[in-house]
Amino acid sequence: MLLRLEKKLFPVLLTFPFLIVVILLVKEFRSAEMEVAALSTQIQEQKALIATTSVSASIVATVPNPVSTAIVTEVKKPELFEYIEVVEGCNSNFQGACVNVRTKPDSTSKVAYKLRTGVILRVQEKITEDGREWYKVHFDEWLRYPDRVSKDLYVAAEYVKPFLNEGNKDAVDPSLGTSTKRIIVDRTKQTLYAYDGEELFMQEKVSTGIELTPTPRGTFTIYRKTPSRYMQGPIAGVSSHYYDLPGVPWNLYFSVDGAVIHGAYWHQSFGRKWSNGCVNLPIASAEKLYNWAEVGTKVIVRD
Repeated sequence: MLLRLEKKLFPVLLTFPFLIVVILLVKEFRSAEMEVAALSTQIQEQKALIATTSVSASIVATVPNPVSTAIVTEVKKPELFEYIEVVEGCNSNFQGACVNVRTKPDSTSKVAYKLRTGVILRVQEKITEDGREWYKVHFDEWLRYPDRVSKDLYVAAEYVKPFLNEGNKDAVDPSLGTSTKRIIVDRTKQTLYAYDGEELFMQEKVSTGIELTPTPRGTFTIYRKTPSRYMQGPIAGVSSHYYDLPGVPWNLYFSVDGAVIHGAYWHQSFGRKWSNGCVNLPIASAEKLYNWAEVGTKVIVRD
């Protein structure tokens, strides 16, 4: 009987190791399958994280940074205004053909001014009338004698050169001079010297104030720049002289009393006293100095 039992169990015993192997393989397969599933889950989580990070970065990129905005604001290009310079007018003694400023954009209308070469005026607009281009003049400044100015003034475009400029530039604090540049005006020699550090930029003959209206002596700072200024006199307490000078070019204000370094189109007497207190330069030199000097540049007037 025992022999018979052995015969029956023998095939089972033969297949038992195989069954164990199969069971182990199945277990190993299931473990690997679980690892693959876990790995797949991790990959999906990583993808989601990357996508979220990208979106967040995109959102952050679209939100203005206060610091960046401040920097951009500082380097933003300044607003420019249109000006005209008279290039085909009469000379300082009104010799030659002066450029007429008219009260209407019409060559037959009333003449309000006769302009000499070198005058610079601010433009309000440019218009075309009967096929001819005209510039309408705009005085964007305080006028001592506004009654001398007609309401509308026009200049024919063919006699002037248009250009763009920042217009008035003022110092935030006139007492602060941060530039390494300096301008020296020698009243005895009637000469202006401009330096950047120890390097001489310009040496030019000038006309300072006459005895009754001398250019103030001392150390000052350029606190305003403007390419055009309407200068009128007399000035109470300063000068009794009558003068009416529209479009005085390339102005550098350095004295609270109104002393200015500027170009002069009404005389050629540079090298001797001539003005009502300002420092007069030839127009080409005045423009060169204006473009070089900064608000905050030191001005020393000496004998």
